[in-house]
Amino acid sequence: MASGLDSQKLNLVFQSRPDIVEGIRLAADSPSRIKLFNNIVGFVHDHLNGAPLTEGPAQKRRRIDIEPSQAGQSNGTTTSSADDVAKEDVLLEIKDISVSIPQRKKFDLCFTAGHLYARAPGTKGPLPGIILPWKSIEYAFFLPVPEKSQVLHNYVLFPKNSYFPSQAATPTVDPLVFTVPATAPKPGSIGGPNANAASAVSDAYPTLFHWAINKCLQAGGNRVQVVAADPSKFHSVLRQPHRPKEPAVHVKAFRGSKDGFLFFLENGILWGFKKPLMFLPLDKIAAISYTSVLQRTFNMVVEIFTEEGGDEEATEEIEFAMLDHEDYDGINENYVARHKLQDRSLADQRKAKLQLIENSKGKKGAGEEQEGDGSAGADEMSELQRAQLEAEQQLQDEEDEDEEDYDPGSEGESEGSGTSSDEDDDDDDDDDAGEDEDEDDEGGEAE
Repeated sequence: MASGLDSQKLNLVFQSRPDIVEGIRLAADSPSRIKLFNNIVGFVHDHLNGAPLTEGPAQKRRRIDIEPSQAGQSNGTTTSSADDVAKEDVLLEIKDISVSIPQRKKFDLCFTAGHLYARAPGTKGPLPGIILPWKSIEYAFFLPVPEKSQVLHNYVLFPKNSYFPSQAATPTVDPLVFTVPATAPKPGSIGGPNANAASAVSDAYPTLFHWAINKCLQAGGNRVQVVAADPSKFHSVLRQPHRPKEPAVHVKAFRGSKDGFLFFLENGILWGFKKPLMFLPLDKIAAISYTSVLQRTFNMVVEIFTEEGGDEEATEEIEFAMLDHEDYDGINENYVARHKLQDRSLADQRKAKLQLIENSKGKKGAGEEQEGDGSAGADEMSELQRAQLEAEQQLQDEEDEDEEDYDPGSEGESEGSGTSSDEDDDDDDDDDAGEDEDEDDEGGEAE
């Protein structure tokens, strides 16, 4: 009786849930049920593709959806209709790429003038949910996949409103994460009108994708650049068991019960590669502090400006747990202190400096005006530097006062922030280390 089902739309809508597809097929045992299921699947399919809601009671619900829809349009995050994107000419196609987010499966990635989208092998249309307008991409990263003997890298593309899941709201769209090896593409895996031009940079997957992504971003008027981890600026002191000669640019950490990896990058901190991914831009970080500093592990707390409710000073704390203590000095000195993230009082100075840099970029090429702006910028920067020195001096004075008030007799009552001689603490540390080893065995990163 299920022969009348619209199998194409059914499989497309519930591609990631074959159990639902099978349940619908079993329940579609009469013409009325087949019609009902087809209507439901058709409605969900059209809604996912951005079709307007125009019938009956749905028209009332449309008024509720207007506000987030308009917000998405103003931020450049509106999901494009798969039918509209399918009409765009495919400039470049790269087949059999392992995608891990939003769906874990191999897809063909298609590059058009306006979009990057995934397509199931053997099909012609874009896959709903994996369509990214070039103009909507706010951050792009190229990061090594940890704990793999084979050299693999993840490309992580964050559209607007996708990189910071807060307690008050979840991301409205998913980032795109796909994995490539360091080898060259297989013959016949590259297609499209730009395949000949791509052949010049096809000695390895990374060079091919860097070229294609940067070209399309530039052509779409997006100035975002692909950011890679730089081991000369930050790397873990721990040796990778799988590739011991290669410095690890990640630090293992937990967020809640989920294990993942922290990448300390030039423009922020990224935690991956499990959903929900998180990226914390430097200009959104108010301060970084540490808790539960034990003999073998410590926790890192990142205070983030959320600007919730229009309050520019509204913040939220995000804690990453069970970082290896051997990486404490590297994180604190080579990253936190270098970017002046250790003190919340310096946050306004960091934001002001970034704003000053942006303003100076926008005033280039104006002759005498440029010289005037340059001198003004120098004056403002000197004021910022003076404010920074005053803040650092104040912090030093407070530390000196704390040392003067220090009572040696109270040392035994304090919890301690480093090593501990208590047997209970040692037992806890051993348990923590055992949990780390168990989590290491589980893996969990993108393949």
